[in-house]
Amino acid sequence: MKTSTKSQIAAFVIAVIAGVLIHNLYTWLPIPLIAVFSPVVESLWEHIKLLFYPLLAVALIFGRDRESRAVRLWSALIVCAVLLAVSYVYHVLLRGENFIFDIGLYVVLMAAGFLMPRLLWPLGEKKWFQAASVPLTALVWVLILWFSFFPPEGLLFLDMGAVRTFFTIPV
Repeated sequence: MKTSTKSQIAAFVIAVIAGVLIHNLYTWLPIPLIAVFSPVVESLWEHIKLLFYPLLAVALIFGRDRESRAVRLWSALIVCAVLLAVSYVYHVLLRGENFIFDIGLYVVLMAAGFLMPRLLWPLGEKKWFQAASVPLTALVWVLILWFSFFPPEGLLFLDMGAVRTFFTIPV
């Protein structure tokens, strides 16, 4: 996993900016192709796209070998799961609606997506870890696609774009 610090920092900045730009892309261009990459509604689930796609691009660009690609894909999946968990606790259970918290969480999780491969590197040499990384990433991608167009009922898929959302969440 040999990448320069400068290229990692540049990739991090580009990934953060890309996530910010794709956040409102569907609002600006409401076409189905854009819905694949950009949140369609302000649901917790739709916001994993902001982490998933930039980190997937980083995994494909910097993951030159199977081990490196595997740890980067796992990192992307883990930070997406953490985003869902923390967002659920904050927005649903604690009924929080602080925009600064959301931005901070996004940047921290994006940074975690860049730093986590170093922690996961020992697992990257395991064959099962490598073998599971692509199918799990593909599964999450298929779920992102499917739920973009056919979101099920549930709090993870509830549009929280309304003002004072916590009054409308059925807890």
